[in-house]
Formats: sequence, C-alpha cells, structure tokens
Amino acid sequence: MQRRAYAPAAALAAAVLAAGLTGCGGGSGTGGGDDDPKPGPGGATAPAAEPGKYHSLPEPCGYVGHETLRRLLPGIDEGDDDSGQDADRAFKGQATLTYDADRRVGCRWKTPDDTRHLSVDFERVVSYQAGVSDEDRAQALYAERAAAARIPAASSAPSTAPPSSSPPDAKDKDAKDKKDAKDKDKKGRNDPKTTGASSRPAGTASPSPSAPAPPSNGPELGSRVLDDVGDDAYVDDKLVSGGTDVHRDVTIVFRSANVLVTIAYSQGSADRQHVPGSQDLQGKAHGLAREIDAGHFGN
Repeated sequence: MQRRAYAPAAALAAAVLAAGLTGCGGGSGTGGGDDDPKPGPGGATAPAAEPGKYHSLPEPCGYVGHETLRRLLPGIDEGDDDSGQDADRAFKGQATLTYDADRRVGCRWKTPDDTRHLSVDFERVVSYQAGVSDEDRAQALYAERAAAARIPAASSAPSTAPPSSSPPDAKDKDAKDKKDAKDKDKKGRNDPKTTGASSRPAGTASPSPSAPAPPSNGPELGSRVLDDVGDDAYVDDKLVSGGTDVHRDVTIVFRSANVLVTIAYSQGSADRQHVPGSQDLQGKAHGLAREIDAGHFGN
C-alpha cells in the first residue's frame, strides 16, 4: 500500500522536471540572446563624414617672416646685445603651450619696449560627430566666435565715421542753430556758431574752439566682416582705456577649410593724446592674414 502512495508523487516530480527542461529549451530558441540581431533603425550606420582638407599645422614661430615682423613690431630687432642674440630671440618669438601640435599651435612676439604685441594661433578642427564633416564643424565654431564678438552682418556696410551720440531732438536743435547762425551772418553779425562763409580776412584760419581736432591717425574702421581672406573672416577692433594708459586690440579670425586662424595685434600708449590708430593696426593685421592665407599653411 505504501508503494502505491509514493507512485503518484514520483510521477508528479518527473512531470515538473520535464516541464522545466522544455521551458529552458524554448527560451533559448526564442528569447533573443547575443546571437540574435536586433532589428530596427538603431542598428543603421551613419554615413562617414568627409575628412578635412588639412591634416597638419605649420611650425608657428617660423611661419611669420622677419620683414613682416619688422613691419608689425617696429624696433623688434633693436636688441641690447651687440652680437644680435637678443634680436634673434625676439624674431623667434615664444611658442604657445600645446598638448597636441597636430590640433593646435601658436606663437607670440612683442617689441622691446613692450608697446606692441602680436600672436598667431592655428587650430585644426576635427569633427567627432557622425555625419558632420571637419569643415562643417569648423564653420560652426567660426560662426560662434563671430556671434560672440557681435560682428555686424556682411550686408551692412561699415561706416568710417564714428556714430553720433546725439539724440534726434538734439540733432534738430543743432540744425536750427546752424540756420539761425547763417541768417545772422547774412545780416553782418559775427556769431561763433556760423558754419558758412564769414567776414574774416582772406587767409585767416577759421576758429572752431568747440569742435574737436580731427584724429591724426585716420578714421575708426570698427569691427566688420572681411571678404578677401579665407572662406570666412572678420576683424574685431576694440579701444580700451583704463587709468592713464590706452590700448587698441585688433583681432582677426578667419577660416580656411577645417583650420581656424586667429591673429591678435595690440598697441598700447601712455599718452592719452596719441591713441593707437584703427587704420594702422587693422591694415597691418589684415596684411598678415592675407599672407598666412596665401601660404597654404597645412597639408
């Protein structure tokens, strides 16, 4: 009787074991293991982006010629050492610290009196984003820098004259005063506001005590887009006045394919009556930018 009682229990245990084996076999066949590829768009591979034109960068301290440095940094070769070692050291400049010379390099120079400074920086842009080429990434970085510098749009022509700070009603008042002055002049009355012909003897200089003397260093060119350097270019011009010193900082950034070049050129003066000229600094920095662009700086 006892053996009959144990028979159903043994049969039940065998059935449970068989069911477990069957379940394991079914899971390995339909459970999507490592060998089972997952369908869907996530497995699609993005197309490879086009590599950049330039694969290396130049040696920056030797890239700018001595004549160019003499033009931008007057007196750079006037050293105290008769052997000329100081002049050679000044021409060589000082390399910018870099951890990857294939990606970014730079060099800076200055005059012996420390009034003018120049630096040139090369950055080779590499895109690590799928579907975005090196050149597209460089163009995006250039656009970010131009926006940060608040460079006017290329379609807006730069004005060579500084903008007037007078409100519209002040301008109307000035126009009315000038008209009144002309009317008084016609009646034979001398008025300091007269702007037309006066009754002064011929050859006498026209006094203008209220008008500021015109700047001797040319007009203010301001920040703007440049259309003759690289694929994209702009110049950022800032006049900084602090304490007893004044200095002008001119920065040119241009893109050629997947390389960004930054030229920083500045001049300081302790004489506030002699402000560093916008036309002079921009012209020299612009000339250097064209030289670098024409030199085909990478391979």
